[in-house]
Amino acid sequence: MPHAPAPDASDVPDVPDAPEIRIDVPGSFPRAVFRERHPVLIGQLLDALPYGPRQRAALAELLDRSTGGGVLEPPDADTPDGARWRAWGEGHWGRRWDEAPFLWAESWFYRQLLEATGWFRPDDAWHGVDPFAPFKTAELAGEAVDGELAALDAESGRDALLAAALWGNRADLSFRLTARDDSAASGLVADDSARLWAALERGRGGRVGLIADNAGRELLPDLVLLDHLLTTGLAGRAVLYVKPHPYFVSDATTADALACVERLRTAPGAAAAAVGGRLWRAMADGTLAVRTHPFFCAPLPYRAMPADLRAELAGATLTVLKGDLNYRRLVDDRHWPPTTPFDALTGHFPTPVAALRTLKSDVAAGLAPDTVARLDATGTPWRTSGQHALIQVRG
Repeated sequence: MPHAPAPDASDVPDVPDAPEIRIDVPGSFPRAVFRERHPVLIGQLLDALPYGPRQRAALAELLDRSTGGGVLEPPDADTPDGARWRAWGEGHWGRRWDEAPFLWAESWFYRQLLEATGWFRPDDAWHGVDPFAPFKTAELAGEAVDGELAALDAESGRDALLAAALWGNRADLSFRLTARDDSAASGLVADDSARLWAALERGRGGRVGLIADNAGRELLPDLVLLDHLLTTGLAGRAVLYVKPHPYFVSDATTADALACVERLRTAPGAAAAAVGGRLWRAMADGTLAVRTHPFFCAPLPYRAMPADLRAELAGATLTVLKGDLNYRRLVDDRHWPPTTPFDALTGHFPTPVAALRTLKSDVAAGLAPDTVARLDATGTPWRTSGQHALIQVRG
């Protein structure tokens, strides 16, 4: 697969230089992800599935290497993604884990988690078994989803659907491993919703893409939003882009998308069932396509996307990027001043773009100076708490 090198901060025009976010800073959020969140995740995996001694030993070794400064070793060349990862990791192999950038190291951790559980080995009984499936299945079958789907019978205005897709990003299972349970959202820190609807109106009847983030309670409102765009004519066609295989804890694959459509189709509420039926038919006739690409599981920013994916995305009226990880890849996972213009950081993307994101990591851009001052004055970790969200658009 064609490979483009990761950009240096100097490649971004008209913005200040900014260092990459790293995992080796004591007291930082990325370090806490590796030292606090990942051990909890591994423990929950071992409780959820009856992995045998080999898998359990491999997962324990992964934790030890990734938190103890082990050396980064490239994958075997004969693994399905070996050649890609050897290229994606140029400059990192042979170095210590804690010398790697956060985006790259976190991605490599999840790739190695799949390796440890047997995902990539055709001769392993656990080959192709999603290690996160128990979490996704339980969430999708939960009572919370019943209530959210029932609400469609009472509320289906476009702003409500957009808000549901935005705040659904709080349902990220990985985030909930260590997040404080607090149902009071503090609101939007940037709101380009009017620009989003205006962009869709200008391109009425065109193709809209949505690069998904999480399965389950986040993907359901994403699908409902796509159904609204199709039924109102704001989109003539829609493409849902999912991961080619499990990635971070709750990232959506084709199997997860199908499970969500079926959950809608079989919902007791009339509105949800109607949405599910329309989505099923739209998938069957090609009005709604589900597609993927290996780069959606790459440890690189979207600026480095290969030519075939760039060509695939090009021509869309608007591409909606969901979630925190997609945002980090869109603007580059760097310590930008949070007032750095969003347009300057996203001009590389091949289509007009909208980001719907709940803030769950350090990177921030496109915020007004008074907003930043107000948030900083609270003395809270507003960038990582999941209590704030944004809608940003580059038309």
